[in-house]
Amino acid sequence: MTDHPSLTLATFAAQLDFDSIPQAVVERTVNLYVDWLGSALAGKGARPVETITRFARQAGGGAVNSGPSEVLIDRGRTTPYFAAMINGAASHFAEQDDVHNGSVFHPATVVFPVALALAQAKRASGRDFIAAAVAGYEVGIRIGEFLGRSHYKVFHTTGTAGTVAAAATAGRMLGLSPMQMLDAFGSAGTQASGLWEFLRDAADSKQLHTAMAAANGLMAAQLAADGFKGATHILEGAQGMAAGMSSDADPARLVDRLGTRWATAETSFKFHAACRHTHPAADALLAVVHEHKLAPRDIAKVVAHVHQGAIDVLGAVVTPRTVHQAKFNMGTVLGLVAYHGYAGVTEFEQGFDADSIAAFRDNVEMAFDAEVDAAYPARWIGKVTVTTTDGRTFKGRVDEPKGDPGNTLSRDEIATKLHRLAAFSGAATEGEAAALLSNAWEIAGQPCVESVFGAETNSTVAA
Repeated sequence: MTDHPSLTLATFAAQLDFDSIPQAVVERTVNLYVDWLGSALAGKGARPVETITRFARQAGGGAVNSGPSEVLIDRGRTTPYFAAMINGAASHFAEQDDVHNGSVFHPATVVFPVALALAQAKRASGRDFIAAAVAGYEVGIRIGEFLGRSHYKVFHTTGTAGTVAAAATAGRMLGLSPMQMLDAFGSAGTQASGLWEFLRDAADSKQLHTAMAAANGLMAAQLAADGFKGATHILEGAQGMAAGMSSDADPARLVDRLGTRWATAETSFKFHAACRHTHPAADALLAVVHEHKLAPRDIAKVVAHVHQGAIDVLGAVVTPRTVHQAKFNMGTVLGLVAYHGYAGVTEFEQGFDADSIAAFRDNVEMAFDAEVDAAYPARWIGKVTVTTTDGRTFKGRVDEPKGDPGNTLSRDEIATKLHRLAAFSGAATEGEAAALLSNAWEIAGQPCVESVFGAETNSTVAA
């Protein structure tokens, strides 16, 4: 199978057993799951998410409790397909879902909606839930790395690689054979899509990318289970994903140390509620502010020294018109950090366009940095040069932004983040969030994956 990396990867995903996953990776996956729940709850009330939810309800027949799988933003039930769609959209709105640096891919938002929907439908065990999630992470990350930097310049990797990651998750949950999993990859890959153009218009496409990656990946696996055939070289074939979406694809990355290198454990948590490309500079600015005890009024100019990928994505947003667009504007993020010490969901909602933030934004620029670019995407170095109003110059640097594996979030910090996100959207009370957390931390040992909220709090709110 060394000459057929798609099959090698599909075989790994199909045959991955819980007992073969190191305990540290299991624990990391649980942490990533809990972190994802917070992001999913934060999508409640967001206009793009509610629009997709209404579509899903109508397409599914309109009933709020018409299936086995849970919709987290309203606690209704629907089919696995539509639950994955809605939860996938919801968890990619607040910009606090996880990211894998090397693949520039957000795994949780396409993996956990599928794993949860099918686990609830099949009444699967927590062990199977974790194994399916790890299969999705390992597949999606490797495909993102395989597609390379040229892919990310135009395509949103979470929409493209994420569709196949979702198929791997669903296929493992459905017990597909290696050849069936390969068929699922083929059907997922031929549907893979997601273009960055939406950022220029403040369009809603980012939530559509994750909604459809999750739903289409799940559909691809269910079709494969029923004998539907997919392209068997969808990743590396002459007219496959890489041929159409990349100029620097490296097939060796698809099978890089499968079973010994656990890419899941390399995944980072997001501390700030903004595009990850802003985080390294934000943390570097915070370091300068704290070391030199600077107030925002002391700062005349900030230069963020960045990799080309940051310029490609963030450069499209000059004057943000919406909260979501502001999360892709370096100056806005650095302004919020300078004024509040943190760029969180509330800080964006309450003041992304405040006069003080807009003034700070106009004094921020991005500059290409060869060292930062050479390290990317394996490492996301943060470097800033700060000029003060009295003419002093300070340089700041971070080699591992907050949330990276070497500077990770603790379980207490993940819990605090979930409480903050649930309160922000009103998706759960403090008591409900605490009960949800207690249950979620124990997911790997549960004999049957049931309601996230638990029967006592699972009151239905109509969409």
